[in-house]
Amino acid sequence: FFLTVPPTALFSATMTTASMTPLPNLTLFATVILSFLLTESNGFSMPTRRVALEQLQKLTFTPFVSPATTILISPPVALADPNDPNSMVPIAASWNAVDGLNSLESEKKFVSFEKSAYQAMVNDQSRTPLFEQAIINRLNAAEGGPGSQVVLDLGTGPFALFAVLAAKNGAGKVFAIEASKEAAEAARDTVKKLGYDDKITILEGFSTDISLPDGIKADLCVAEIVGSVASEEGAYATILDAHKRLVKNPNDPKSWIPSRIQTYAAPASYTLHNLFLPPAFDWTKLSGEPVRFNCRDEGLQLLSDPVLVEDISCADVEKDYGTSKKKEVIFSLDEGRIQKNIISFSEEFKRGRLPNEEAERLSIATGNSVSGIALWPRLILDDSVEVNSRHYPDGGHQKSHWQTVLPIMAATPVAIKGGDQVAARFDFDVPVDVTRPASYKIDGEVIRH
Repeated sequence: FFLTVPPTALFSATMTTASMTPLPNLTLFATVILSFLLTESNGFSMPTRRVALEQLQKLTFTPFVSPATTILISPPVALADPNDPNSMVPIAASWNAVDGLNSLESEKKFVSFEKSAYQAMVNDQSRTPLFEQAIINRLNAAEGGPGSQVVLDLGTGPFALFAVLAAKNGAGKVFAIEASKEAAEAARDTVKKLGYDDKITILEGFSTDISLPDGIKADLCVAEIVGSVASEEGAYATILDAHKRLVKNPNDPKSWIPSRIQTYAAPASYTLHNLFLPPAFDWTKLSGEPVRFNCRDEGLQLLSDPVLVEDISCADVEKDYGTSKKKEVIFSLDEGRIQKNIISFSEEFKRGRLPNEEAERLSIATGNSVSGIALWPRLILDDSVEVNSRHYPDGGHQKSHWQTVLPIMAATPVAIKGGDQVAARFDFDVPVDVTRPASYKIDGEVIRH
């Protein structure tokens, strides 16, 4: 397989030291994984590339790591001159919403999911019970009672989860829209098996192409179409259209669940960005495609308090009309976080069977570095219920089906210390056409003091 690695592979073609000694098994395995990741999409599907990247992340825990390995692939982090108190290091990344994810169409226009991903959403105890509580609250608060309410579920999925919850809790009529043909068929089967086919109507297609029968408009719209960057699943365009055509009182926050969706961000350190370094490894070959983490993954740690960088209010979405969302933020890097992160990274590297001395060296280097700016979603369901994919407000780790998105913003980690700053410019192009994927750009500088 080595001989088939394309020239764009992240590892160099010559996998040897100056003395021509082959690199250890960890690098060998990582090379195989990464060659899958970087092979052109006509050779491997997007899901395979994503799985490859996820497998690479797991290498933090491999038993193959040896001191020789880390010496070969982990030279000291030194992008910013530690002796220059005023140095500034540029960082940047850009990507499209569908990069590295499944897509509903071959043209890669719209994020879609496999059944296992839908099941993870259903099983997410930090999400599903809270949505159910918010639906019950809204139905019970209706002046005419739950039976007077028409509910619209956008992106219902194969289990028609929120449509069923609405019907189960007394909604008079539920319309559930699903763009995926396979998911829509599965949703019809689900609804029929559960005995709600008299209350729930499954409509197949993009909601932007669908009108409800007889000019009906919904009293309540459930729109859980929120990505790990909140807007990456087409939420803005979908909600904007529903606001104009499908909801009875669209300017009332009580007509929406969630009532607003948000993306938070913070600079982050990443173990593997420090473990795999040039000349053996070239992160720039990812071409901006972000690394996606389980929100409990301790291999990523935040360096500052999170900042809100994207905020879409469903009731006020028309006032936000305009596709380009720009924001400038200065993050102050927290010495207290850095010291805690070093401890966490040390535990990670030791679990990977690194000798103590090498684990300590790497954990200090990783803790005192920035790899990119992490992003994750937060949902405000109503005045009393919210869903957090990371702990709020500090951004700590917790269980969630959503991922933390980390664009790698420099070829090698940038050395930092407490009190330094990251100046970042966020430029999110979030289109009003649901079939055109959102694009994201972050650039800025690491400012040393």
